[in-house]
Amino acid sequence: MMSLQEFFLENPRAAIGLSGGVDSTYLLYAGLQYGADIQPYFIKTAFQPAFELEDARRICAELGVELKVIGLDVLAQAQVAANPANRCYYCKRTLFSALRERAAADGYTLLIDGTNASDSADDRPGMKALNELKVRSPLRECGLTKADVRALSRKAGLFTADKPSYACLATRIRCDEPITEEKLALVEKAENFLFSLGYSDFRVRLRDGAALLQFKAEQIERARAEEEKIFAALKPQFKSVSIDPNVR
Repeated sequence: MMSLQEFFLENPRAAIGLSGGVDSTYLLYAGLQYGADIQPYFIKTAFQPAFELEDARRICAELGVELKVIGLDVLAQAQVAANPANRCYYCKRTLFSALRERAAADGYTLLIDGTNASDSADDRPGMKALNELKVRSPLRECGLTKADVRALSRKAGLFTADKPSYACLATRIRCDEPITEEKLALVEKAENFLFSLGYSDFRVRLRDGAALLQFKAEQIERARAEEEKIFAALKPQFKSVSIDPNVR
């Protein structure tokens, strides 16, 4: 199995889809460390909360590389907005097709992403799209797991090392319920409120206009203790608000 250094020696020029998360951040860092010409792109859609773009900009500023932002109306794709079980396939096809077009115009023919060796292809329709578009996943190819990437990120001093995984906002809406910008904005606003209280790695799920709050085991007791304050802030935006008794 090759190392990341070997990968970038063999592939010294690439465009990377930078999400602002731990995996793609470390991959960008490694590529730059190994002397590759690696251009980061952030694809901005209604599915990404504002803080992800802020993090991506901070990453690129700290690493001394220009971030290029691609604005994309992903909900214009009917198969994405309809939110079927394999929505991620259509979404990834749309995002990385746009990235391929922009990167090619900038002179980059190889696309890479931050999929790691812990990511199972079995339940990820998006991976099918990446394979079809010939997007390479160096972390996965080099056998680096999420734990490996976090450890390497700490060693490198990257602020994303302990950043929780953050699935796109579309995952808050159950399959086959149409996705709208209004629904996504409601979720983002509610999650921003919980972030402001110091919570992390939680989810606000939409359930027929109601909000179901999901917390990790280490934070659910605090959430229950602050239930009155949380519900009072969120109830004006939702039919009802409840805390999922099952931890994430």
